[in-house]
Amino acid sequence: MKRISILTVLLAGFLFSCKPQPEKLPVKVKGTEVTYATDSTSLKGYIAFDENSKEKRPGILIVHEWWGHNDYVRQRADMLAELGYTAIAVDMYGDGKQAKHPEDAGKFAMSVFSNLSEAKNRFNAAMDLLKKHESVDGTKIAAIGYCFGGSVALTMANTGADLDAVAAFHSGVALPVGPTSDLKARVLVCNGAADPFISPESVTTFKKAMDSIGAKYEYFNYPNVKHSFTSKEADTNGKKFNLPLEYNAEADQKSWASLQAMLGEVFKAEE
Repeated sequence: MKRISILTVLLAGFLFSCKPQPEKLPVKVKGTEVTYATDSTSLKGYIAFDENSKEKRPGILIVHEWWGHNDYVRQRADMLAELGYTAIAVDMYGDGKQAKHPEDAGKFAMSVFSNLSEAKNRFNAAMDLLKKHESVDGTKIAAIGYCFGGSVALTMANTGADLDAVAAFHSGVALPVGPTSDLKARVLVCNGAADPFISPESVTTFKKAMDSIGAKYEYFNYPNVKHSFTSKEADTNGKKFNLPLEYNAEADQKSWASLQAMLGEVFKAEE
């Protein structure tokens, strides 16, 4: 057998490096409305992904605030698609229902948490749809949520949902199902220290429960930050309904950066 000279190897490497490489296309986010259902509820969601990428990628569920499935949650889906994920903005109320007043929002949210079995069915229906999407690696799934949606994401993780990571923003942590050994996901919670809807006692209880099961989690409490700090509609809604809501650009950016870091670490570790 003839020996391959070092010169031949170097020449081959040089020729390969000179070979034109396929041009990487710019991100092109495609957003599509989707319908899905449980046995008892018709649901309307929104899926966003980069249609120029042909690679399988992680899928992210996004659960809306107590206002319902609106433009805000779709914007977040688009933002995740720009980062290289496929995201589904889910519908936890049914038929894409939205609340126009906090009283209605409270009733809608309570109806979900008072029927945890159906809540799980709605969440799982969205997750099944996401996993089947042509762009998604169904073994890599996370969930995030805002306000009510954060509580939903945390609760689903606590019930043993097959999630790699969950993140909750301006979300209560006094949950209908607390952290148990069924929790598989890494957890991120980003809240405002000046949020009157989240009591210090509930945070202490949550952290103790997470520590007791050895959960991997991060809890950020931003000083002087109020509820709904990631939404630019917060100031308008706060004034309209006399509620302690306020957008905070710094906390919004920091929490989004923390989300990106967690997702990057979780999904990179699985490769």
